[in-house]
Amino acid sequence: MALTHNIASIRKNYSMQALDEASVAPNPIEQFNTWLDEAIKAEAAEPTALVLSTVNAAGRPSSRVVLLKDVSEQGFTFFTNYESRKGSELAQNPFAAITFFWPVLERQVRIEGRVVKAAEEVSEHYFHSRPTGSQIGAWASPQSQVIAGREVLEASDKKFTEQFSGLDEIPRPPHWGGYVLQPDRLEFWQGRQNRLHDRILYELENQVWQLKRLAP
Repeated sequence: MALTHNIASIRKNYSMQALDEASVAPNPIEQFNTWLDEAIKAEAAEPTALVLSTVNAAGRPSSRVVLLKDVSEQGFTFFTNYESRKGSELAQNPFAAITFFWPVLERQVRIEGRVVKAAEEVSEHYFHSRPTGSQIGAWASPQSQVIAGREVLEASDKKFTEQFSGLDEIPRPPHWGGYVLQPDRLEFWQGRQNRLHDRILYELENQVWQLKRLAP
């Protein structure tokens, strides 16, 4: 079936705000937190959703959407199954990129760096803060593996629901936990008119953040 719209003609002329070197924080984490707060206040859809891009040992990239669960000077934290495709690729190549896009503010943030596993206590604490169904789901789903059908997943969920019934606390699966992307490059993008967008780059050089402007 052919598309019913001419997608080449779809465009928007961005004009809401500007971004310059004098207006940003000297620390990119502080700048990110400011923008994230503004995205939440603007009621952006899924403001903590990010596109995580990983690359396997053969150089083949893959991307997916996950949710940011913490941000600090140590980096950007998300949680997943260590045996998933993303977990396998991070074991092969620990470098990754994440992208946030907040259309309501005409903003994008691109972040690159090395990814390490979160501390065990961090993964434990977050796992036990999740709804019971999500905790069971972490056991039930062989994430990224081929399964014969939906009924396989539902049967697994039923099995673990029964197995853990009556327990005061569901144990965290050994294959599930957090990752922290430790950034060395962050780019803040603000849409502007006529595609002359503002792009402010922070790069970590000798443990000092350097601020640069990029051409759009």
